[in-house]
Amino acid sequence: MPAKPHMKRAATRLWAGAAGLATVGALVAAMPADAHDRGHGHHPKPDRTVDVQLLSFNDLHGNLEPPAGSAGAVTERQADGTTKSVPAGGMEYLATSLRTARQGHPYSITAAGGDMIGASPLLSGMFHDEPTIEALNKLKLDVTAVGNHEFDEGATELARMQNGGCHPTDGCYEKGKKFPGADFPYLAANVTSEKTGKPILKPYTVWKKNGVKIGFIGVTLKGTPNVVTASGVKGLKFADEIETINKYAKELDRQGVKSIVALIHEGGMPVSNAYNDSCDTNGPGSGISGPIVDIAKGISPKVDALVTGHTHQAYVCTVPDPAGNPRMVTSAASFGKLYTDTTLTYDRRTNDIVRTAVRSPKSANHIVRRDQPKAADMSELIARWGKLAAPVANRPQGFISADINGRGSDAPEKPLGDLIADAQLAGLSAPDKGGAQLALMNPGGIRSDLVYKASGAEGDGVVTYGEAFTVQPFTNMMNVVDLTGAQLITALQQQVSGANAADPKILQISKGLTYTLDLTKSGAARVVVDTIKLNGVAIDPAKTYRVAMNEFLAGGGDGFPALVGTNKLVGASDLDVFDAYLAANSSASTPMAPPVPGRITVRK
Repeated sequence: MPAKPHMKRAATRLWAGAAGLATVGALVAAMPADAHDRGHGHHPKPDRTVDVQLLSFNDLHGNLEPPAGSAGAVTERQADGTTKSVPAGGMEYLATSLRTARQGHPYSITAAGGDMIGASPLLSGMFHDEPTIEALNKLKLDVTAVGNHEFDEGATELARMQNGGCHPTDGCYEKGKKFPGADFPYLAANVTSEKTGKPILKPYTVWKKNGVKIGFIGVTLKGTPNVVTASGVKGLKFADEIETINKYAKELDRQGVKSIVALIHEGGMPVSNAYNDSCDTNGPGSGISGPIVDIAKGISPKVDALVTGHTHQAYVCTVPDPAGNPRMVTSAASFGKLYTDTTLTYDRRTNDIVRTAVRSPKSANHIVRRDQPKAADMSELIARWGKLAAPVANRPQGFISADINGRGSDAPEKPLGDLIADAQLAGLSAPDKGGAQLALMNPGGIRSDLVYKASGAEGDGVVTYGEAFTVQPFTNMMNVVDLTGAQLITALQQQVSGANAADPKILQISKGLTYTLDLTKSGAARVVVDTIKLNGVAIDPAKTYRVAMNEFLAGGGDGFPALVGTNKLVGASDLDVFDAYLAANSSASTPMAPPVPGRITVRK
């Protein structure tokens, strides 16, 4: 059932009806002009147009406090051609950045590309992300698409995020306060109920002010069931992104809404990792690859701009629409480290965005720098929820001698990945715990780094429960299953083939498992089969091995159907196993050092 519209904003945020679904206040994104203006060289007179500011971001993941370590930095290209790592992000700074950017722009919309919540640090995750929704309300977010992580706790919990009400199990967190829900609409055009066939939330919304109308259509990636636990997507269907957006673009067009922005929780990979490098140096769209390119090429010219996400990358690209007209495709990295500022020129005569080559919208990503003033209301919110979380969050769990990078590492074998896999093997190797002989960890499940520098009063090198939770926030239950050697070999090949061919997902492996990854080859051939060994002995395709992994991987998640095994034993949660390993293997006098790589040999 669609969520009820929220009438909590200024009168400029109005809603349009759609096939029995009330559509809610929204936002704007980048680019196309009306069909009568496109390609004919005609440009509207200045007094007939108005500039609309579209501010956008994506993949916040409940990061209210500045993300720690290398996961909290962006790469910036300097004037001399070198690059510099710049600390960025934090809701106190994101709020200041967006409020400053809005000044002098009477027509300003703030939109998001999904994954506002889910996989969140303890400050938000401990309270089922209510603090993040409250912060986004204060930020005056106008609209967002759902992302895959909005389904981490299922459709019922997502509906609570939209409509409000206290948690069905944990209740209300603050005495006398009931969670009000989001002031902004969550859009889920391509997510329908298997029972009713209807969208579970509003498919689109229309932002209106002084006769200016901009429609927003929101979708998540059609592959969401492959990257979310089965319980999170139970009873739901996820339709094709292009077909869904084109369907609702036609519907909006019939209603007289000619300016349309698509919010898509799917993305691409830019050639450069510097946020301010040009994506179009060698021509429109030349600097980006991945799923969003084909999606952008297939979406109707009725859609003027695409705000994207999911891949946590930074890009502002011009990918021509099917009619050959310029259209902006943007993404602002993740964790609130960047925001995108796009100027859309709205023609009052055609009610469309001007997208000819001469008048193409202007768009750029900007760093959410930490040397600007903090937003006082966000500081108060963080302090209030932090006080509630403190007794649990500040509890010491272990000790490290240096940074142990996970999310912030670009290497196939990540130091924190080694540590997590070793913890899982240690916790599940005993016969009564499952008898695991090796452990596998999905890289996307590592959400942060372990940082040596103290985040609070705990002291340098101390790993708190809150910091460990930030690394593994899903609390997936651990599974130990039987896999044949042939299944294990196939699973390693699935890292770089099939669903993962375009965007490899290199599993993190426990000590004793070794193999060579040959990046000079393509597809499954990248995994050199005769180098796969366990404790120096070649994997036997006919032999059975006991393999530990989280329940997400054990269900075939992330494109690993070969990991669905037999004789399953369910163990403790991944976080409990990780915390126990830290406690047993480190102390203040003997802190844990970053693991030395060498399990995966990479040929380039």
